[in-house]
Amino acid sequence: MSLDRVLVVDDEPQIQRFLRPALTAAGYHVIEAGNGAEALKAAATTAPDVMILDLGLPDMDGKEVIASVRGWSEIPIIILSARDRESEKIAALDLGADDYIEKPFGIGELTARIRTALRRKNRESAVATLLNVDGLTIDTVRRLVARDAKPIKLTPKEYDLLVLLARYSGRVVTHKTLLTSVWGPAHGDDLHYLRVFIGQLRQKIERDPTQPTIICTEAGVGYRFMGDDKETV
Repeated sequence: MSLDRVLVVDDEPQIQRFLRPALTAAGYHVIEAGNGAEALKAAATTAPDVMILDLGLPDMDGKEVIASVRGWSEIPIIILSARDRESEKIAALDLGADDYIEKPFGIGELTARIRTALRRKNRESAVATLLNVDGLTIDTVRRLVARDAKPIKLTPKEYDLLVLLARYSGRVVTHKTLLTSVWGPAHGDDLHYLRVFIGQLRQKIERDPTQPTIICTEAGVGYRFMGDDKETV
């Protein structure tokens, strides 16, 4: 059985020395790159299954790497960076990164994010028509949503928002992406719209809307659909 290939892009030798044995022990084949140019070459020639990317590279900003890779590949990209400003996270996610972890970090969290990214990558190789998450069922063929087999009535916008979040299960989806995808480019900054609809959705699909477990907030950035048990038929 072939190992999933993880491309680690970081110019800090101590990070590489830490990640290589840790990820190898977790069952991954590790490929290393120390700058943006090496990262782009490795991404194109070694066909990695997921990329771990630092934003502070010596030859270019990591966001340039994301933009370049997204021109031809949908490989999952997890940002691993000491930059903790929300604007940096949002910019990287809007460019196409799948997730963001701040340094310092725990290897357990990183490997969990890698597993989630790989599951999403594998799911997207097929067409998802039925999603099951903790008793919540989304049938995208018949446009039906149910909780514990009881139908849930959603407005068209609520349904579109839910399906968009579910499509990127496990991934942070930014406010701007949600707004422009569901309401159009003219509403890219209308956060009030989004908060109202997220609140309405939680009232309808969460077991306890005050303690949401399906649609989780990433403060200042966006929302994450927590659906690791999503199924495809």
